[in-house]
Amino acid sequence: MTYDFGHHFTQELRNRFGPDTDSWPATAERVTPFFTIVVDALGVDEGLRWFEAARKAHLRVTEAERNRSYNFGFAHYLDLASGAHENVTLPVLAAFETMKAAYAVAQHENSTDVDVYFEYAAQTCSRLGAARRDRVQQLEQTRARRAAAR
Repeated sequence: MTYDFGHHFTQELRNRFGPDTDSWPATAERVTPFFTIVVDALGVDEGLRWFEAARKAHLRVTEAERNRSYNFGFAHYLDLASGAHENVTLPVLAAFETMKAAYAVAQHENSTDVDVYFEYAAQTCSRLGAARRDRVQQLEQTRARRAAAR
């Protein structure tokens, strides 16, 4: 199912970085298609869970770096936080590999912490999911009213 995630994610980024996209971090344009793939593969509810898992994974990486302790890397922590290893399906594999790629791309710029992208992606999924649930509820109420009117 298509959620037009990219458009809504761009609106979230506009709220953060302002309307002039020329002043945005260069990686913002690059991570958007990756995040769109994640949502298209998993849906908004599962996408939300994955973006939150990615935030946890990134936090573990940065804590390990800050503490100069052993770092198993983003992919390992993402696997644990998302539970990807428990049920490897094609959508899960696509989301996992895409999230790793987005993380690698976002890490190449010092001006923006990748956590900002994960946070706004999660917010986008949350809003899209709520809007979808509201629409489904409205449709069900309309059907119930029509059935009662018959």
